[in-house]
Amino acid sequence: MLLNHNSPAPESRNHWHRLLLIFSVACLIESAFYGQVGAFTPIYLPKLGLPLASVPMWTGAIMAISNVIGIPFLPLWGALADRYARKPIIIRSFIVELMGIVLMMVSGNIWIFVLGRALLSLSLGNSGLMMTTLSEQAPPNRLGLAFSIMNGAAPLAAFAGPLVGGLIVDRSGFPMLMGADGVLIVVVIVMLLVGYRDAFRVRSEVPVLRMAAESVFIIWRSKRVRMLFGALLFLCASWMLGFTYVPLAITALYKGTHPNSAVGIVMAVGGLMTLLLSPIMGALSDRFGHWKVLIIGAVVSLVLWPLPAFTHNLFMFGAAWAALNGVTSGIFAISFAVMSNSVSDDVRGRVMSFAYLPFNIGAFLGPAIGSLAIKSNVFAIFHISAILTGMCIAVLLIARRQAVDIAPANTELSR
Repeated sequence: MLLNHNSPAPESRNHWHRLLLIFSVACLIESAFYGQVGAFTPIYLPKLGLPLASVPMWTGAIMAISNVIGIPFLPLWGALADRYARKPIIIRSFIVELMGIVLMMVSGNIWIFVLGRALLSLSLGNSGLMMTTLSEQAPPNRLGLAFSIMNGAAPLAAFAGPLVGGLIVDRSGFPMLMGADGVLIVVVIVMLLVGYRDAFRVRSEVPVLRMAAESVFIIWRSKRVRMLFGALLFLCASWMLGFTYVPLAITALYKGTHPNSAVGIVMAVGGLMTLLLSPIMGALSDRFGHWKVLIIGAVVSLVLWPLPAFTHNLFMFGAAWAALNGVTSGIFAISFAVMSNSVSDDVRGRVMSFAYLPFNIGAFLGPAIGSLAIKSNVFAIFHISAILTGMCIAVLLIARRQAVDIAPANTELSR
């Protein structure tokens, strides 16, 4: 049997469960860290000297800045991974995160804190490379489930991370939380160094910069992939807009003396719902088709987005956010299977290294819109997110009708 020059040896498919476990644990710890940073940064900002009136603007601005700086480097990370190996590029990202954690932990003013957050954006690209490796080793009829489990680690982290983080911040402060996260990131680095056997083999001698330029061209020449990226950008912008300002909405409804714990509990409930829904939606997509479940899920998300704005107490708000976060996270995970099955094996690595590009641009665009649009009523962001989700659905319907320019590995599931 002929092997694609970018494919792992056939026997490596026997170890996809182990690989799924390693990558899922790495995503779990990383997502817990990012969830804690997002949840508690708005409450921590006044301790860095910011007046309360400027916190909403800075919340969106910091989130936007921390996602936009690393985007131009995405083609380089994918090209380096295809040219040499994926393992060192993946590990590089966690080392960068550790450096950002140290800066945030020791920051005494807003500028050092922003520098630490900005440094985190240079860690982009690891999830796409991990999913590429997993897509090559998992059986085609288990791809949606495998992606949902791996990306389902993020909801589990979204449940446990803020819940534990809120207790730590209320008792010991935000810097102590960053120190604990730093220890866990070191654990991830060691785990990848020891447990991840990189079966990826490269024979290409194409220069790295040329491969990076070709990566952009590969995405641009496929109308289906291009439209899919656009649709996911709107989806992620709506999700990250809501996620960024949910802590401020919670504190607006909360009347007690432990706001960090309140934020942690509400965010944890949202993570728990995602933990339950994401694997179910992934299994449904394997059974009925990735595209079908993706679009239906997006429509459900559109209906749910306005609900948190009409709640008048923390319990109802938490229930609305939990349902919304669960559905949105599930369709986000399914989108990776759709994207993976829209390209061929020989370019999948470079395309999937951009898999989080819509998320990263959306994580810049959504909070940027919020920092400009939100003045006094933070609950207005849920209506804006509904509009962005409607735009996502419109583009998804167009993208689905486009031809697959390069035959995917699994033509049945690409429908």
